[in-house]
Amino acid sequence: MKQYKVGLVGIGAVGTEMVKVLRQRNFPASEIRILATRERDEEVAGETFHVLEAKPEAFDGLDVVLFAGTEGSKGASKLFGWEAVRRGCVVIDNGDDFRMDDRVPLVIPEINGDALERHQGFIANPNCSTIITLMGIAPLHRRVPLKRLVAVTYQSVSGTGRSAIDELDQQVRAYAAGTHSPADATLTGSPRSAYPHQIAFNVLPQIGSPKKEMPGFTTEEAKMTFESRKILGCPDLKVASTCVRVPVFYAHSVAVHAEFSAPLTPEAAREILAQAEGVTVVDDLSASQYPMPLFTGGGDLVSVGRIRTDPSVENGLALFCCGDNIRKGAAQNAVQIAEEMIRRGLL
Repeated sequence: MKQYKVGLVGIGAVGTEMVKVLRQRNFPASEIRILATRERDEEVAGETFHVLEAKPEAFDGLDVVLFAGTEGSKGASKLFGWEAVRRGCVVIDNGDDFRMDDRVPLVIPEINGDALERHQGFIANPNCSTIITLMGIAPLHRRVPLKRLVAVTYQSVSGTGRSAIDELDQQVRAYAAGTHSPADATLTGSPRSAYPHQIAFNVLPQIGSPKKEMPGFTTEEAKMTFESRKILGCPDLKVASTCVRVPVFYAHSVAVHAEFSAPLTPEAAREILAQAEGVTVVDDLSASQYPMPLFTGGGDLVSVGRIRTDPSVENGLALFCCGDNIRKGAAQNAVQIAEEMIRRGLL
């Protein structure tokens, strides 16, 4: 098998997971060259790498480059992405700077891998919550076209990055140590930098900043709207979402209410999803079996359950999706894009 020289920009939570996924999936990499803000030796996912400073010439000789931008750490692809393409690399970007760029395919391989055929050297990873939502919806949409999508997300702190993981951990420890006010249960003296409010034992109905073009909505909610339309090829799809940060370390969950153009029974939906690549159906309410972050975190599949008729609209269906935002929602999807490109002879 042909071997590829792989570049990786950024070694935070997503970048570290990208190294793990490359190794676990036996990606044919003759080299993994890690680039960051400064040169140094660092252990990443159990391996010691000589990290190089990210600058234009550092991309020379690479075949494919994964940019590991997250909500809390992005912009590298804006500086170096198209320069890497100019130097002969194929770029797969986890950040959101180019997702809606007409030149850039926005790809979930199980859903719209054919979009890679139109690439111009630069491919974007969708937002993590968009990926997890569409993994549960797209197989149904292929069978019965979707008319309307309403989603409420329950997003883990790892989506913000390591600082947020540490913040939740320290706040929980502070609570266990008794440094909280019995009157209102807020923690005193606990760290609070990743989020504007305490995240432990709380939920924050804001992810991202206010979206000027969509009054009342956040940038994260706008991503769900515009990315879903682009990936599904439905520019007029009605989408509304509320994105919420919850005190969970890993895995995002999404409550989905979908309206289809024709009837789709829960039984038929389960059969369709049971055959969908990358999806597992966990749906037995009487036995308390349904998707949960506790059992989804660290896994490669998106779990779908609580599949039922939504009687509030015609041809409505409700379901609950859960997937690891750092793996399928970011690192794994990026590696799968590279694998799909190899399969199609595009890399």
